Amino acid sequence: MNHLRLYAASVAAFLGVAARAESVLDAAEEGRIADLLKESGAPSVSVAVVEHGELVYAKAFGMASLSPPRAADASTRYFVGSVSKQFTAAAVLLAAEEGKLSLDDRVSKYYPEVSRAGDVTLRQLLAHSSGYEDFAPQDYFIPEWAHPTTPDAVIKAWAQKPLDFDPGTRWQYSNTNYVLAARIFEKATGETLVPFLKRRVFDPLGMATASDGYLDHRPSDAVPYTRYALGPSRPAIAEASGWYYGAAQLAMTPSDLARWDIAVLHHRILGGKSFGDFTGEVRLGNGNLTHYALGLFTDDMDRIPRISHSGEVSGFLTENEIFPTRDAAVIVCTNEDSVFVFATIANQVARWLLEPETRVADSVPPGELSQVGSIVDGLRHGRVDRSLFTSNANYYFSDVALRDIRDSLKPLGAVKSIERNAESQRGGMTFRRYHVQFKKGSLVITVYLTPQGRYEQFLISQDL
Repeated sequence: MNHLRLYAASVAAFLGVAARAESVLDAAEEGRIADLLKESGAPSVSVAVVEHGELVYAKAFGMASLSPPRAADASTRYFVGSVSKQFTAAAVLLAAEEGKLSLDDRVSKYYPEVSRAGDVTLRQLLAHSSGYEDFAPQDYFIPEWAHPTTPDAVIKAWAQKPLDFDPGTRWQYSNTNYVLAARIFEKATGETLVPFLKRRVFDPLGMATASDGYLDHRPSDAVPYTRYALGPSRPAIAEASGWYYGAAQLAMTPSDLARWDIAVLHHRILGGKSFGDFTGEVRLGNGNLTHYALGLFTDDMDRIPRISHSGEVSGFLTENEIFPTRDAAVIVCTNEDSVFVFATIANQVARWLLEPETRVADSVPPGELSQVGSIVDGLRHGRVDRSLFTSNANYYFSDVALRDIRDSLKPLGAVKSIERNAESQRGGMTFRRYHVQFKKGSLVITVYLTPQGRYEQFLISQDL
């Protein structure tokens, strides 16, 4: 394909994503993301969505750089931190398919000098059940990381310490495991990890932005930020090269990470036994569950199976969630490491995508919100119009309940806004959830409405 055709195809692909964006997240939902970002104080978030095995949405909100100001867009790269681990695991599994190593190989075959090398397997490294101490448990930058290192130096300093537990008896997250696994891959194959990934994974999947972010910094990349408590965003210090090799060194756009997720969903890179090893939850020797596969957490969202991993390096956080039974995935990246809005947005988008009943209603009757607001205002003053409620709900609003509600709501001040963000059916009634913003805080209200329009429930809860 010549350069002109390649450019045209790239533009068409991008426009295809943009054209479908409105059908995936509507204006109200995008507004909610923008509001969450503003409330968090983080500079930016970038969102990508896979639906029916296709990249259908990619959009960034906020600023890739605060000074000089530069807006983030869908082409802005972010470090994806420990999401890198699943790529290292994939590289190991591809090498196993070629017979160059085995998941059951003992570490002693490659690094006989490390602790208990004859008792630890490569599988245990990838499953975090080896016992090797984590060299980077901190969620803030420490002085040692300012100096370049090498994977072998990390292995010598941490994998030669006594184990934290006997191999296979416990699960404990450790970046040391993945630095060691990456080097074992390289010793067994004679190939360097990231160039191998480029040849076998990134290029075949069209992941043009994926690379080692420490060695391939680009001026268009998002700038990393941090904060202290609720203070302002401040430039973060990036780790020097060599520390997170195999564990957290990759950078890419959310769209390129989505292309990987599509390959996982459709078994394009790993198939058969390798895919089973990659995504299957590992058990400990005593049969206990770990909720971890090889570079992937395994759990569910509201009983929808999910494989996922978050990622953190200095100034960046990423959430990557794949839903195999729904052929879907959600990716959210942010360029601030002290605000967890990335996970909140990822979970919210996933629910909008997979649980349509939780989507923001296109048109909420004004009378509905004004009635909720009127009830809340009455409760702020210890009053309730009992004609609006069923006998059960009136029982709930006892003198003690009304007094506690009044005393706890009054300090919040007047209601500023109300948003309905969920509606479904249950027990022959309509369930609705509202987000209520007061002058000095916010709360969640959950209600059940009978077919006759009376409230069977009107619960006020803390908004966390």
